[in-house]
Amino acid sequence: GRWVAAQRHGWEQLLPAQQWLLENVLGIEPAGEAERPVRRTQDTMWALNLRAVQQFHTREGHLRVPRKHVEHLEGGAAVGRQNGADGVVVVKLGTWLDNVRKRADRLSAERRADLDALGMRW
Repeated sequence: GRWVAAQRHGWEQLLPAQQWLLENVLGIEPAGEAERPVRRTQDTMWALNLRAVQQFHTREGHLRVPRKHVEHLEGGAAVGRQNGADGVVVVKLGTWLDNVRKRADRLSAERRADLDALGMRW
């Protein structure tokens, strides 16, 4: 199934002969625009993760997030990866915050300020 999905989504990268074989021999057609995965930029992913951090902070009052903690965001379909038909996005928040702390010296001043405003411990 994964291979078929990869062929359908990467149709433009296939040679014409490969496309012909997939269509005429295997009955596989290219993925439609509605089926294509949403490409997310680093800024979009930052916004998604920051939203998860803000949700956690509002609920818990701190940012001492266990490494294995995941945060469930409602209405994340507008941002990208949808993990269910109900529009819930799962963010591996503990892992993300741990990685952000390790790379703090490479963060922009704006991104660092976003987290400082929530009481981020570096």
